[in-house]
Amino acid sequence: MVNDTCAAATEPARLPTIGVIVGSTRPNRFAGIAADWIAEHLRARDDVLVRVLDLRDFPMPFFEETYSPAAPGREPFQNEHVARWRGEIGAADGFVIVTPEYNRSYPAVLKNALDYVYVEWNRKPVGFVGYSATGGVRPVEHLRLAAVELQMAPIRQAVHLPRAVIAAFRSGAGVEDELRQHDASATAMIDELLWWTRVLRAGRNELPVAR
Repeated sequence: MVNDTCAAATEPARLPTIGVIVGSTRPNRFAGIAADWIAEHLRARDDVLVRVLDLRDFPMPFFEETYSPAAPGREPFQNEHVARWRGEIGAADGFVIVTPEYNRSYPAVLKNALDYVYVEWNRKPVGFVGYSATGGVRPVEHLRLAAVELQMAPIRQAVHLPRAVIAAFRSGAGVEDELRQHDASATAMIDELLWWTRVLRAGRNELPVAR
């Protein structure tokens, strides 16, 4: 007879999964490069799994559902892209959102992706990589407010990529040298994000089962 308690104790714990969300879908975007850069920093560690969640792969309609995703007892939304998106968010333990600045805030496609999910965001940490002429400070600030409303834990440390990085990208000269100057910020953000990921995942596991 197998002792289930001992067997469970000897099984390796599942590594936490961080979803890196690419917050722009424009054809000439820098967001994909920034997302790959921060994902490589995460993959260099041996204590985390990484999934890049590109909003191009989830072409969701603009939110027009009858009910909020936060409404109790609602039926799941039927759109296949929304269902896949919700599944990815539910499977992740924490997030990094990569965002440009559009008119002092973040893109509508990213807001739409946030609004289609609720419970799956709850009690999970999120860090940010912002970029613009001002380092993406303003869209990150707005994202923090939305994250709190989604019952997430936005961490203080963030990565702000300034005008010089975007200029290098637009010139076609390559951005490796410019991005390298922000490696320390990326490491500091990831350290903090993974600490919160471990703590909040343990806390979620202690929540009573809904009946």
